Amino acid sequence: MLNFQYYNPTNYVFGKGQIEQLGKLVPEGAKVLLAYGGGSIFKNGIHQQVVEALKGHEIVEFGGIEPNPHYETLMKAVEVIKEQQIDFILAVGGGSVIDGVKFLSGAVKFEGDPSEILKKRILLTDLSKIIPFGTVLTLPATGSEMNSGAVVTIKSTQEKLAFGGSALFPKFSICDPTVIQSLPKRQLENGVVDAFTHVLEQYLTYPHEGYLQDRIAEGILQTLIEVGPKVVADPTDYALASNFMWSCTMALNGLIQKGVPNDWATHMIGHELTAMYDIDHARTLAIIGPNLYKVMFDTKKQKLAQYGKRIFNLEGTEEEIAHEAITKTIEFFHTMGMDTKLSDYTKEYSNTADFIANRFAERGWKGLGERQNITIEKVKEIVEMSY
Repeated sequence: MLNFQYYNPTNYVFGKGQIEQLGKLVPEGAKVLLAYGGGSIFKNGIHQQVVEALKGHEIVEFGGIEPNPHYETLMKAVEVIKEQQIDFILAVGGGSVIDGVKFLSGAVKFEGDPSEILKKRILLTDLSKIIPFGTVLTLPATGSEMNSGAVVTIKSTQEKLAFGGSALFPKFSICDPTVIQSLPKRQLENGVVDAFTHVLEQYLTYPHEGYLQDRIAEGILQTLIEVGPKVVADPTDYALASNFMWSCTMALNGLIQKGVPNDWATHMIGHELTAMYDIDHARTLAIIGPNLYKVMFDTKKQKLAQYGKRIFNLEGTEEEIAHEAITKTIEFFHTMGMDTKLSDYTKEYSNTADFIANRFAERGWKGLGERQNITIEKVKEIVEMSY
């Protein structure tokens, strides 16, 4: 097992009715920026619950944070925070709102051009130089409620860029499974596939000695396969909603990635598809992931075979099981409402592989994956196979 440090200071507050805990969790006397997205929190009653729980705190609201939050929008919020002298930020939303708030947290006191946080992937580790924040999760998917990473889109250049650092963990996250009852079917489907792929990025690498990490990862995958279709069909079932929400958090709270190799190439390529064509994040993962496993089959087949045996109970030779495991993954994505070809989303795809390959070359991303063997040529092949 590889050496590692595991640090996660987020206070995870789970269950029905926990929004009422906000008054105790937000620092007394803090002036709060309440950040949210498109306004669904007004329709489902969450906004009212939050405001009632924060009685006694001065609240300034900032809405309109997009899915795949835009740097340009977030910089407007930075100005509000400075003008209003905000002490604490509360993200009320899904992963995009939480990611946006992580950027706000680091950008307000950043010395220099805040876009450098994204372009240079600057790690933010100094707690004295961030605005503290908490979250009320409304859409399980990204795990952003219990990690220190985030992704923000620079709309002007069509770039979706990741950043993070140990200073960007939420102080707390309130996770009430009942909030999913009002979510559209598409968002629930996306959440399941996003979490599922998060696990695969940390699991489908090569055999190693992280036996426990593998078993925890497999437990999350099996749970998502079991509850995913059912929670989309009936999000009012509390048992299904609870296991869905907790699986999404566990998929990316850092636990299963410690001491083992990781491969985030599917995400890095998928981010480009979102930036270029505005395709839902989870759907880009469903497009790219299976084709990445096909192109990188020789270096991943041992782990693919383990995945096929343990998750899908497949039998046969190692090679047969590994190939069938990819097929089963695609079938699961289809069950979860995913289209798995780029041409299902856009007819303007013919130059996509060249564009992404050139962009990666410009950034110096010449070797991705757990072995840094996903070259720019391989990236191009993966994208072309995804058409």
